Amino acid sequence: MNSEDLVSVVDLGIAFERDGNIKQAVEKSTFSVKRGKTLAIVGESGSGKSVSSLSLMALLHPTKTVFTSGTFHFHSDVLSAKGGDNSIGPKHAALKELRGRKIAMIFQEPMTSLNPVMTCGRQVSEVLEKHLGIPRQKARARTLELFEEVKLPRAATMLDQYPHQLSGGQRQRVMIALAIACEPLLLIADEPTTALDVTVQRDILHLLKAIQNKRGMSMIFITHDLGVVEEIADDVVVMKQGKIIEQGTALEVLKQPKDPYTRGLLQCRPDANQKLFRLLTVADFESNAQPTRLLRSDSSENRGVFLSVDSLCKRYDSAGLFKRKNTPVVAVDRVSFTIQRGETLGLVGESGCGKTTLSRMLLGLIPSTSGKIEYHFSDGTATQLTQLAPQALRRLRKEIQIIFQDPYSALNPKHTIGNALTEPMLVHGIGSSEAERKAMAIALLEKVGLSGEHYSRYPHEFSGGQRQRIVIARALACKPSFIICDESVSALDVSVQAQVLNLLNDLKAEYNLTYLFISHDLRVVHYMSDRIMVMRKGCIEEIGEANNVFNHPTSDYTRQLLDAIPGK
Repeated sequence: MNSEDLVSVVDLGIAFERDGNIKQAVEKSTFSVKRGKTLAIVGESGSGKSVSSLSLMALLHPTKTVFTSGTFHFHSDVLSAKGGDNSIGPKHAALKELRGRKIAMIFQEPMTSLNPVMTCGRQVSEVLEKHLGIPRQKARARTLELFEEVKLPRAATMLDQYPHQLSGGQRQRVMIALAIACEPLLLIADEPTTALDVTVQRDILHLLKAIQNKRGMSMIFITHDLGVVEEIADDVVVMKQGKIIEQGTALEVLKQPKDPYTRGLLQCRPDANQKLFRLLTVADFESNAQPTRLLRSDSSENRGVFLSVDSLCKRYDSAGLFKRKNTPVVAVDRVSFTIQRGETLGLVGESGCGKTTLSRMLLGLIPSTSGKIEYHFSDGTATQLTQLAPQALRRLRKEIQIIFQDPYSALNPKHTIGNALTEPMLVHGIGSSEAERKAMAIALLEKVGLSGEHYSRYPHEFSGGQRQRIVIARALACKPSFIICDESVSALDVSVQAQVLNLLNDLKAEYNLTYLFISHDLRVVHYMSDRIMVMRKGCIEEIGEANNVFNHPTSDYTRQLLDAIPGK
């Protein structure tokens, strides 16, 4: 173990037992975390990056996990074993003693990691009481100091707030306060910014770096976003299928990658300077594939208006049981825009800007307070959505579909994939028989890169990328002309994301689809969109051709969003 290292993992091998079978998840992996430095572990889902880190905290299932090899070497500050031996095995009881005090973790999704029936302040103070023996009142006072350190607004008020009352960024700050409460020497951050808006992501990254510098803390940062790695990491480990295939300083790995897989991960990201006809995937790059041609810069041809929105508003009544005065909350404020037939309009903005509310009104899922939404059909007719009767609105829904952000929660876990695809066909009278609908469903699965054998399987049997393809197939089941893509690739690995974006573009060309593409990833929006619309506080801040908005924004707010892109 090097004198600069806080923790070294040597020849770590991890396997999982399922139904009597052993599946290797991590194989002979060796890496070190230097004192006061950040090690980024990157790779696609299933590469073993999270499993490797969880083993340091003894958080893997005790009966289903098989450690085939490995030793952990700790600096004496972390572990002072008898006789000065600071090397222990991955099943050593001492690891549980380190958890929370010397090694702490920030999980990817704070809403599921925080207890929904405990206040945020109580969850942090409980850790201080348990690990450090601090009395309850002093623990509450210390929690307030931690909330102020992580820059939670109205920190004193937040002590008595529940997780559901906080925004995503605020919940993540509570998780950080929870993790640093006992002043750990090593902090493991597992995809802590994946689902956050670009500005919130930047703030969280800056906060983590500031806390690290203040406390001299080491950090393992797990991510699939190489832009984030460029912002925060000192050293990088690249994992693939349970093996470390490359490691070195961040500068070496990101600027001069040696392995084709690493080069592939870097190439998968949309290029801010050019729009390729197709994004390269890792498989493409490893087989030396090259893009065939460039997309046109942005589409400016007049293809006819498909959707027009005029002065659309949505106000919510905030009066509650104990509120006497009705103070309306304006979610969407006098928004007007058009979408041309066959174009992709990108929609960006921070959480709470009105993106989701706007999309739900366009789908007819929530009523507007005022304004007009008009759909223009290819036969020259038009319909005013805000004036449609329920039966007419139901018929229109065949034409407009949505691809949700989280495909797992969008699919019924008790229904097979076949049921998920044929049910909307049955509702809208598509197909004359069950056999015909099954054939159509299998054809859709094959169209999105799956196969007929997946028809009878359940959602939990698929990876995240496969589930997203299933949700896309379901959106196509009714043969729509307009699809809203609501953060449909934000949680996917970069290579899987590239595959799904290529698929969406292929389907758009084949079926002459019109997209509203909502995302907080401005690189992806720029790549996918003909035009970009930026929303802020319920209003349109800026709208224009994608290249112009991305490269020459006219709004200060848009410039702030662009400046916050990691690695830009």
